[in-house]
This record gives sequence, C-alpha cells and structure tokens, in this order.
Amino acid sequence: MCHEVEPGFFPFVFSIMTTFTGKYELECQENYVEFLEAIGLLKAKTDHKVITEVHQDGNNFTWTQTVPNWTWSNSFTAGQECELSTMTGKKFKAPVIMENGKISIQFPQYHLTTEIVDDKLIMTCVTEGEKGVTFKRVSKRI
Repeated sequence: MCHEVEPGFFPFVFSIMTTFTGKYELECQENYVEFLEAIGLLKAKTDHKVITEVHQDGNNFTWTQTVPNWTWSNSFTAGQECELSTMTGKKFKAPVIMENGKISIQFPQYHLTTEIVDDKLIMTCVTEGEKGVTFKRVSKRI
C-alpha cells in the first residue's frame, strides 16, 4: 500500500555504509607467489586458506589474518595516521584512508586497497617499481 508523501518530506533517511565486520575465508588469489617474491617473503608461502577476521566499529577497525601457527593483526582508525605492523612485525606509521567504501593503506613495500564486493572481501596489493606486482585476494564470508 502506497501513501502520498508531501514534497520535500522524507520520513526516513538511510545512510549506506559498507561494513567490513565479518569472518572471511580465502576463495581465490592471483599473483600470490610473485607478490611474496617481490616483497622478499617467499619463505612465508602457505597452502593453507587464510582466514581474515574484521571487527569494525564506525571508523575503528581490528583486522586479523590467520593460518595455522601464524597470526597478523592491526588495529587502526580510518581517517587518521596509525601505527601498523607489517607481516614480519616491523612497525610503521601511515594514514588510513577510507573513501567510496574502500580502505587504502600505503605499506612500506606495497599499497593495499580493500573493499567489500557482493559480500566478498577483495584485497589488492600493488608493489612499486619496474617489476611491480598486483596481488589480488578474494575471500568469502563464512
């Protein structure tokens, strides 16, 4: 049943904001070995499915990736410069940008962009230089 609404009157205002909160399991990836080689971490290669768990509270995030015998976690606030750690535990500071539903962070050896597309977590890492590598990881919500 439809009701007439006075011009200019909107009883509900919706704000659509992507929420990253959830637990995700690796579904597929491209250029994984090439990426690890480019950043000097080929020895970290695993055949296990990476589990990514994200907790989002507004602009505050805790991001954790896990495989058996290894966990990597960062907590950060979108819109601020934050202290983060690399996969090897090295600390660095970088601004965390959230724009158009994407999170963007410049790590020391690559640029990370993450977004939710069709309920899947899409992570893209791009290394710089002549032999730049674009690594893409798609994870499904579990």
